[in-house]
Amino acid sequence: MKSKIPSPAGQAVVSGSLTEPPVRKTAPLAAPLTRDQLMGEIVMRLLAVLMYSTFVSSALYQFHKDPSRITLLLLVISELLALGLALCTRVPRERDWNPVTVVISLCAGFYFLAFRIEPGIHLLPEAVAAGLQIAGLVIQVSAKLSLRRSFGILPANRGVVENGPYRFLRHPMYFGYFVNQAGFLLSNFGVRNLVVLLLLWALQMFRVVREERLLVKDARYREYIARVRYRFIPGVF
Repeated sequence: MKSKIPSPAGQAVVSGSLTEPPVRKTAPLAAPLTRDQLMGEIVMRLLAVLMYSTFVSSALYQFHKDPSRITLLLLVISELLALGLALCTRVPRERDWNPVTVVISLCAGFYFLAFRIEPGIHLLPEAVAAGLQIAGLVIQVSAKLSLRRSFGILPANRGVVENGPYRFLRHPMYFGYFVNQAGFLLSNFGVRNLVVLLLLWALQMFRVVREERLLVKDARYREYIARVRYRFIPGVF
């Protein structure tokens, strides 16, 4: 319908059709979780709480027996940071539920249950090893602050993060774990702990490769790979 609006000179001016004011478009809401997806998320979080609680209680018991073992306390802090972030993670758009991936991710995520946390051989003084662990913790915290809620146990597409330490490594949090765990090993050395960490680092490499199979489906991540060469071991991997 056309309408005539008087002009300042008294002449009629034909306006456009009378329509409703333009409506601002909003982003579509995320699809609600299915029952199976919701149960999977709940089970993973409850499992994480159970496994981490078992380790933390055992480690704190050992620390209570010998409060000089700062490296053990720092390992506990590192794992508690991982637990806190895993519990607060947002639900991913896509997750890798391949049985092999799930088993390997759980083994890598809960490796500490195989650790011998009783005192071992000191290849480095406790204070020096603790300094190495603190460096690893700083890297982890920096990476986690960049990730915010884009973190979890299983490989998943939670979006592309490019700021902070992710400007230098594609998975800097794993590098932080590597440094922290190496510090613990060097002040609590034993054949069992060495074997556990060697297996863990092999599993972490597999875990990263599986995760990137999901992430490379995103064009932004392919561009990111072109800019950042290494995954989590500078100059090596």
